[in-house]
Amino acid sequence: MKETRIIIAGYGGQGVVAMGNVLARACMIEGKNVTGMVSYGVEMRGGTCSATIVVGDDEIACPFVETPDQALILNQQSLDKYEQSVIPGGLILVNTSIIQRAVKRADLEQIQIPASQIARELGNIKGANMAALGAYIQHTGLLKMESVERGMRELFGGKNPVMTEMNVRALREGAKRFTLVKACLKVS
Repeated sequence: MKETRIIIAGYGGQGVVAMGNVLARACMIEGKNVTGMVSYGVEMRGGTCSATIVVGDDEIACPFVETPDQALILNQQSLDKYEQSVIPGGLILVNTSIIQRAVKRADLEQIQIPASQIARELGNIKGANMAALGAYIQHTGLLKMESVERGMRELFGGKNPVMTEMNVRALREGAKRFTLVKACLKVS
């Protein structure tokens, strides 16, 4: 597997860091090399937040991601900030429940997921991050869903088992309820 560079972005309180931690743990469970980094805006809750994950079979030299292969975007401000940085032909996931505009770039494959709506329907708005992660894992096949569930339980199950199981349900529901928009690449 070649190196895959991923950015996860949203506002503080959306679970961006938790998403990155679960993804990284699942990579480790499957024996992949992984590294990551977190960046917070100057605000506390409600400010911008991002996590970068680099995963591959070989040793990874640097967790810094300037041009991601894939972007998981949970809010409008993050779409505005990161859409242009994704490599041509890359993948972008958007939370259509709260992102009001369409992705402008036709050269990106898109996963559209009403993550916040799914979480509300399940009774836990904080599960939107895991609904988005479920759609991402289901589409990309980067990891087995079982590894992601195991990673989530290892990280959070002892702290709040009820909330962890609600997040597992959000992950599974997100895997079922996304729309894929193929990229339109120009051929020269």
